[in-house]
Amino acid sequence: MKKYFILTLLAFSFIAQAQVTANRFFYELTYKPKKDSAKVEKVMMSLDITPEKSIFRDYTAIAQDSLLQIKVEAMQKAGVFKDLSKDYTMPKFSFKIDKAYPSMEMQFSEEVVNGRSTLYMAYKETPKFDWKIEAETMKIGEYKTQKATTKFGGRTWTAWFSKDIPFQDGPYKFSGLPGLIVKIEDADQNYSWELKGNRPVKDFVEYTYFQKLQSGGMPKTIDMDRAKFEDKIIEYKNDPFASVRGQMSKEVLAYKMPGSDKTVGEMVKEQEKMLKDLYSAVDNPIEMQAITTKKKK
Repeated sequence: MKKYFILTLLAFSFIAQAQVTANRFFYELTYKPKKDSAKVEKVMMSLDITPEKSIFRDYTAIAQDSLLQIKVEAMQKAGVFKDLSKDYTMPKFSFKIDKAYPSMEMQFSEEVVNGRSTLYMAYKETPKFDWKIEAETMKIGEYKTQKATTKFGGRTWTAWFSKDIPFQDGPYKFSGLPGLIVKIEDADQNYSWELKGNRPVKDFVEYTYFQKLQSGGMPKTIDMDRAKFEDKIIEYKNDPFASVRGQMSKEVLAYKMPGSDKTVGEMVKEQEKMLKDLYSAVDNPIEMQAITTKKKK
């Protein structure tokens, strides 16, 4: 049975209050981290579609969550600290995009360290895409798709959407076509998302076990206007552990974790370096006017 037929049934099952609470679409992102380099990287991202909204994010953390939960719970039970950093791959992208249905109001949020927990800084907007739908069609995988173009974020984008998948949504902020976007890329091929598969997700939860653990419960989201958000993100990425250092005394930083030779201070420095390396790895933003990490003067 064709995938689009299955997806159509799933779409109607949402209306019928079926047990399936989300449909997860997997998009492979091929991108150029550095604008002055031809080197490309790839990462899997997910678009989770629920009756109320969609959620788009890096799939890396979700893919590791169950295994990480087992290891953390075993460590807690044993009462001995174990450095799990080598068992955990940091997501390349820390943003999350929620699109509310049917308004398509979007909330763009970034996960940040705040003291001893994490939270999301966010802004809201409702992007308006001036799509130009063309007659050209193309087969991508199992999907018959149609071409559409638009300008967004200082780039020109070409999308291929399928009317056989009845969701007017797509990767990143893109939406508004009469079918799910199967592939979209900018004219210079800096960013290219392509649908690679999908599956239903029962008992869907928005936040991972690890996110809840870091936040001491449900992560907090702080909404602000975009200008303030961009200023705050620049400040945070220049010094991601400023809030952590401010809450830890010299005695705490010198404390050794149970069962480990590492001090809290050493762990903080390692995590700080990891985050700084992550943020400095990309200087070619999806939206050309978007914020990139600035070097301290």
